Amino acid sequence: MSAVMPHEIVDLHADQVRKFRLQDMAFHKVTLLFAFVVLAALAGILISLTIEAMPAFRAFGLSFLWTNVWNVPDDKFGALAAIYGTLVTSVIALVIAVPVSFGIALFLTETCPAWLRRPLGTAIELLAGVPSIIYGIWGLFIFAPLFAQYAQPWLQKALGDVPVIGGWFGGAPIGIGILTAGIVLSLMVIPFIASVMRDVFETVPPPLKESAYGIGCTTWEVVTHVVLPYTRIGVIGGIMLGLGRALGETMAVTFVIGNSNSIVGSLFAPGTSIASTLANEFGEANPGLHISSLFALGLVLFVITFVVLALSRWLIHRGTAKQGK
Repeated sequence: MSAVMPHEIVDLHADQVRKFRLQDMAFHKVTLLFAFVVLAALAGILISLTIEAMPAFRAFGLSFLWTNVWNVPDDKFGALAAIYGTLVTSVIALVIAVPVSFGIALFLTETCPAWLRRPLGTAIELLAGVPSIIYGIWGLFIFAPLFAQYAQPWLQKALGDVPVIGGWFGGAPIGIGILTAGIVLSLMVIPFIASVMRDVFETVPPPLKESAYGIGCTTWEVVTHVVLPYTRIGVIGGIMLGLGRALGETMAVTFVIGNSNSIVGSLFAPGTSIASTLANEFGEANPGLHISSLFALGLVLFVITFVVLALSRWLIHRGTAKQGK
């Protein structure tokens, strides 16, 4: 066998280095292309919404955002009722879903028996995959009648005379309305928030919790002083994920919110949201100010979602900075 000369080894090594460099460069370019595709799609959506919404903003100005009118025959439109319904139902959903999700995640990670942990976790994840229209049908035909018959009269009796908040529970108990939509939304976002919280709680190193238990801490003290500080960023991310789902939910809300373009102080009253207004009217909208106003509503929802995501990023960055200090 002929001996391999040193210069041949050097040449072989140089060829391999060039090959690896080309592979890395190609991989970098491909992944960069994927990233720019996402940015381009986002920019395209924003630009198209802005262009289509401009006739409405030229006609009504920025007052479109705080005008409480939606009159199709007279071509007079305002987004206030839809914005109000979107924000109020989302807040109601979070007020209900966050504590429940927190309890579910803590039970699964801290006190749940081993034989029950997997099937219960799987059941929660399956709930996240249920189509929203199923929640809407259930809410309209099952939950709303029961809510009107039993829960709404009780809420009126218990809270109707309370100062400040008593007016929230006035009106006829008809089942559908802002509060019903918020409760149905909470059931839809609980699986998302609970799954994220459970996953982040499981990232806490066992020695940290074992040390806390070793010095006599209770489960509540371990959760509040060890688990939550360690997983604060992940918990915020899970809550914002649920809020994003609640803001953009369409079919379930459309079924149970009542679809009334008006603002009433009572949570029992029918209302509307941006997504439900788009679902109800977009298919039959006439060209002109009507369809342009619907595009304007879509742009407003886009901006609200962007603000929520920006706020979540700010909270996460702030939490990371505090941990660094």
